[in-house]
Order: sequence, then C-alpha cells, then structure tokens
Amino acid sequence: MIEDVLADAEGRMTKTLDNLQRELAGIRTGRASPGLIERLEVDYYGTPTPLNQVAGISAPEPRLLVVQPWDRSAMSAIEKAIRSSDLGLNPTNDGQVIRIAIPPLTEERRKALVRVVRQKVEESRVAIRNIRRDALAQVKEMLQEKLIGEDDERRAEQQVQELTNRYINEADKIGKNKEAEVLEV
Repeated sequence: MIEDVLADAEGRMTKTLDNLQRELAGIRTGRASPGLIERLEVDYYGTPTPLNQVAGISAPEPRLLVVQPWDRSAMSAIEKAIRSSDLGLNPTNDGQVIRIAIPPLTEERRKALVRVVRQKVEESRVAIRNIRRDALAQVKEMLQEKLIGEDDERRAEQQVQELTNRYINEADKIGKNKEAEVLEV
C-alpha cells in the first residue's frame, strides 16, 4: 500500500518536471528553437489549434525560424498568432513560408525572462510540495484505518520527504540551466 502511494507521488512529480521543461522550452533565449512557437494557438477555421499541428517549424539558422504551413489559407492566421503572442517576434511572409528573425535579447529583457523562469520553477516546487502533502495525508489515513503501524508511517513519511527533496533539487537544476541559457550572450 505504501509502495502505491510512493509510486503515485513519484509519477505525479515526474509529470510536474516534464511540464516545467515544456513551459521553459517556450521561453525565448538568444537562439532560434521550434519549441519557442510550436504551442502558439492559431485560429484555424474557427478552432484554436497549436501551431505545430497546422505547420512545419524548423530552425535552419541560429537566429531564424521558418514556418511552412500545410494549408496556405492558414498563413494570415499563423502570422496573426505569432504577432499577438508575448514573444515580441515579427514574422515576414513570402507567400510560401513565414520567416521569423529572432532578434538578440537586450539585457533588460534577459533579466525579465530570468524572473519568468524563476517563477515557473517556484510554481513547480509548490506543485511538488502539494503532491507531498497529498501523499502524507494518504499515509496518515492508512494509519488511522490501522492498515499500517506507526513505524511504517514514519518510514513512509521519510521516503516521501526524500522523494520531494530529490524532485525539488531536479526542478532547481532545470531552472538554473535555463537561466544560464537565457543569460548567455
């Protein structure tokens, strides 16, 4: 039973880290990355659709993204979605593909992005702590229902705490790597 609680907590913590990495991939660094825009919502025939489902995205050069729509009629909707995003990008359309030049980041913008990275990492830490709280509540419930003894409860609490510490350290490491990437000139 305790193993089930630990396995569930670990699975949820892993999903939290995966989500953190996905969110941080969308934060702009000095170089072009398809992950920067692939999740942008495009109004495709009245339905909000992720950009990576209506077009191919590539980075042929370090400071250039190329978006190749599969349906040419979606070009203006894709351009509009990129312009209206908070990324500060200006797409150019040649009728075939959309090119997006990635301008170098200013020092002020880099610092703002680092603050965003830290906020996302903190949100992940809070989520991991909430998972810990849920797991500990399940263990306490088992103790109250006399399914486990007090020694088992203490051992389980210690294992949940070790798991929490490991995942919070991993989230911090992911955040530090992204901060270094954003600050790199």
